[in-house]
Amino acid sequence: MQQEWNIKSRSEACVATGRPFREGELFHTALFTTKEGFQRVDLSEEAWVARAEDPAAAAPFSSWRSKFEPPAPPAKEALQRDDAEGMLRRLLEENNPDHTNARYLLAVMLERKRVLRPQPSPDKGTLIYERAGTGETFIVSDPDLSLSDLEKVQVEVSALLSGLSEPHVPAAPASEPDQVASAEDSLKSSEAL
Repeated sequence: MQQEWNIKSRSEACVATGRPFREGELFHTALFTTKEGFQRVDLSEEAWVARAEDPAAAAPFSSWRSKFEPPAPPAKEALQRDDAEGMLRRLLEENNPDHTNARYLLAVMLERKRVLRPQPSPDKGTLIYERAGTGETFIVSDPDLSLSDLEKVQVEVSALLSGLSEPHVPAAPASEPDQVASAEDSLKSSEAL
C-alpha cells in the first residue's frame, strides 16, 4: 500500500485546539487513510482523550505517542554528497517504483542507526517511521526482499550514495553465504556514514 505522500512534518500545535505544544510535552500522532492518501494529525493529550471518548471518531490507520521537541535550527551548510537520509528523502519524493528496494534498505539502515524509529502499522507491507529529533513521518513499502536480492539492492544503494548514475553490476553472481556476509559488511560500513 504505497502512497504518494511519504514524509510529513509534525505539527507545532494541536490540530484540534490550536494550542502550541510545549517542549517536553507528550502528544499523540495519528495517521488516517483518505482518498488522497495518508493524513497526519497531531493532538495534545487532552484532545486525544476527548477524541477517544467520541464514538463517531474514525479509527486511525496507525497512532503513537511522542515527546515534543522544538525543531532543530536549519543546518548551516548542505552536505556535498548524498547521505543515506538525504537519498531516502529524494527517493521517497520521486516515488519511482524502480527504487522500492533501495528505499527499504535505506530506511532499515537509518533504523539501525536510530535515526528513524519504527511505529506501529497494521499493514505488513507498509513500514511507518518517525524521524528522531524532527518528528517527521516516513512511510516506506516493505518489498519482502529475499537474501538473493540483497546484493543487487546493495549495489544500487552504493551507486546512488556515491553519485553514480548507473550501478555497476558484478560479472558473476556471488554465492548465498557471500551475499549475507556482503550485506552485513555493507550495513556495518553504513553506520560510519
